[in-house]
Amino acid sequence: MISFKQEQKFIVTGASSGIGEGVALLLNELGAGVIAIGRNEERLNALKQKAKYPENMFLEQKDLTVDIDGLPAYVKSLKEKYGKFSGMAYCAGITGIYPLQALDFKQAQEVFNINYFAPIFMTKGLIDRRNNIGKGSSFVYISSIDAKVCAKGQPIYSGTKAGLCATIKSIGKEVIHQGIRMNCILPSMIKTPLTLQEFYQLTGITEETQKNIYPLGWGEVEDVANLVVFLLSEKAKFISGQDYIIDSGGVL
Repeated sequence: MISFKQEQKFIVTGASSGIGEGVALLLNELGAGVIAIGRNEERLNALKQKAKYPENMFLEQKDLTVDIDGLPAYVKSLKEKYGKFSGMAYCAGITGIYPLQALDFKQAQEVFNINYFAPIFMTKGLIDRRNNIGKGSSFVYISSIDAKVCAKGQPIYSGTKAGLCATIKSIGKEVIHQGIRMNCILPSMIKTPLTLQEFYQLTGITEETQKNIYPLGWGEVEDVANLVVFLLSEKAKFISGQDYIIDSGGVL
């Protein structure tokens, strides 16, 4: 049974919807203190209302791409407000189909900012010994199956997710002597409001028509959240530098 102490505090980005919301709610349910970061204040307030222990769900409305270079200082300000952190689940991200011929630099920069640069600079702040609890700290990043599959029409999205996995493995080797663990999760199709709407609008493809690719169907948010929480917990104390694929047993 996984459980956390109230004094264990985890940052969860992208907490106002989708996987981030699921992770924040599950961590809270299991006893952890959650600093839920998201851009949409209304949805963050709704998250707190859903929480089992709302007094242990702390809301931070912020767009992480506004001042990426300043994210380490932002982490420090959060530490001064809430205390040292036991870890982070970086769940914020955007997708989109941008074939190279239709791609412009602004679009590419936007995807890299939220999917790659923001998690790296959040991590830069969190690995500062003054901001984490040291041994036992754990960081989990939501990458994508596209880091491995590299689907047609997604050169930039695939690049951000593959780059994230590689960079986190490298950083993980820098901090493992501090007892800090880092792992990535690579989901395939997960049923979130964003992915369902965008994917269907862009492709017209449904879960029913993809049974040959996803024999177990498209994943649910809790399928990812359960693995995130396990990797953040002491149950995974011997695991670091890994890429975990969640793909319904069919994509890879």
